[in-house]
Amino acid sequence: MKRLTTIIPLILLTFGLTFGQVDPEFKAALKNMFEVSGSEETYKTVIRQMVSMFKTQFANVPEGHWNDLENEFLQTSLDDLVDMLVPVYSKHLTLEDLQKIIEFYHTPTGKKYAEKTPLITQESMQIGQQWGMQIGQDFQNKLKEKGY
Repeated sequence: MKRLTTIIPLILLTFGLTFGQVDPEFKAALKNMFEVSGSEETYKTVIRQMVSMFKTQFANVPEGHWNDLENEFLQTSLDDLVDMLVPVYSKHLTLEDLQKIIEFYHTPTGKKYAEKTPLITQESMQIGQQWGMQIGQDFQNKLKEKGY
């Protein structure tokens, strides 16, 4: 029994260390994919939009502070995001998959898609908001029709 109480924690620790480790090559490839695919620019756009939103809520903060905050978050947040997304991507894609995706983004079509992705995302988000508002209104109307 004493052996089991010693062995089981060692096994669990070994599994935890194995599954908790991030393959640096995979992480580097994922970051590279975000860069060449335009995703990094899209994430930067989101951060800039968040800064703009906060500016309206905190109008008394000097412009220089906003610039400093934006620059800080553009640096650290993207690295943090990559760290957070490694488990998701590694669950669904292999390193070889990432490398092939990166190859695609080095083609003329891939480069064009990467260049246009931030604009497509921004415009799509606006349309998605309109769509969501319309669906919300439709739900309310249907509930009213049913007497709720």
